[in-house]
Amino acid sequence: MTIPEAALALRSRQISCRELTEHCLDQIAKLDPRLNAFLTVTAEQARAQAAALDRELADGQDRGPLHGIPIAHKDLIHTQGIRTTSGSKFYADFVPADDAPVVSNLARAGAVLVGKTGLHECAYGVTSENPHFGVIRNPHDPERTPGGSSGGSAVAVACQMAFQATGTDTGGSIRLPASYCGVVGLKPTYGLVDRSGIQPLGSSLDHIGPITRSVACARLSLDAMAPRRPRSAPRPLAELCIGLPENFYFAQCSPAIRDAVHRAASQAEALGARVETVRVPDIASLNAVSRLILLVEASALYEPYWSRREDFGADVLALIDQGRLVPATAYVNAQRLRKSLAAEFRAVFHRVDFLFTPTTPATAQRIGARQIELAGEMIDARVASTSLVRAINVIGFPALSLPCGQENGLPFGLQIVARPYEEDLLFAIGEALEPRLAR
Repeated sequence: MTIPEAALALRSRQISCRELTEHCLDQIAKLDPRLNAFLTVTAEQARAQAAALDRELADGQDRGPLHGIPIAHKDLIHTQGIRTTSGSKFYADFVPADDAPVVSNLARAGAVLVGKTGLHECAYGVTSENPHFGVIRNPHDPERTPGGSSGGSAVAVACQMAFQATGTDTGGSIRLPASYCGVVGLKPTYGLVDRSGIQPLGSSLDHIGPITRSVACARLSLDAMAPRRPRSAPRPLAELCIGLPENFYFAQCSPAIRDAVHRAASQAEALGARVETVRVPDIASLNAVSRLILLVEASALYEPYWSRREDFGADVLALIDQGRLVPATAYVNAQRLRKSLAAEFRAVFHRVDFLFTPTTPATAQRIGARQIELAGEMIDARVASTSLVRAINVIGFPALSLPCGQENGLPFGLQIVARPYEEDLLFAIGEALEPRLAR
């Protein structure tokens, strides 16, 4: 059931807010011992909140489409009175005094919080193999990663433990787990959703957005998360142009994923959109810029904890140590190159309205794997997993991942990139394509 379907059922009295919440709590009780998606389950608070929202509906008070909809928050988003660990030993007992604005906005919209989802330590990784709180597992194959860092959020949505979950995305951490778990993930325009009250990682790269079961669910979620967001004027698909990159994005990619993305473009063309082949800027350099900037910004952020080396997991500590070694001149030059390449990227969008790319070049790797094979070459799993998503964080454009097929029973996603603040166009093409894409 999607959010629009649940909203309709609530208003026709086919189901209650309490029953929706109990369904999600039952799914958590049944599946989470194996999958480890949640760090904290707020069952009693959720039941009380759902009962109050049922009374509001009975009295004619309707908060909108999210009224009574069970959701979860990634456990680096501050929730008043509820432990918020950031997946780290440093914050294992941290209980915020206030809600983050995004939490307040969703609560005002009537969403019911069922719990806090697990993540890669400090949100600094792509596997969600957390040394402090355990490994999060992919529901399509529990021996494989769900992706990260928002792995728990994607698993919760994929398994009907929540209708929507918040995620953060610094180098692909919403879109990567959405692709691996077969759900929808939106990285909005940089700065569109208020990041106050959220543990940062790379302040110039961090985004917050929803992970959901459908594109319509993502649209309704973003409306609540950023209620004053700019709106794009509706445009018919016949006026829109899709760019298919001729370089980089399909060079090291599973043939099944490549073919599925090209089929998605053909489906959009059948709906009236134009499709053009385009040459994109140097994405490999953008990825390198992103990694260097993040190394420095994350290392600076965790400087107060450098003396507590034993409290970091090995992979995160290695990244923090690398960041300490980056010269200031390299960071400045990376920011200069970022500006130059972003201008080149914007120029591509003078010709097209969207880019269609794979979200990930392969399906989820096995838990513990540190390399994956692409085009006959063994590549570092972290580098490969984020290779098609990371550059979009550097330029701050919005990007939507939606399921577009499976390979050997494992899902993968189509990434659609649009101009800044044109989320409504992303939703329009995503909703049009969604019924035509294989899941």
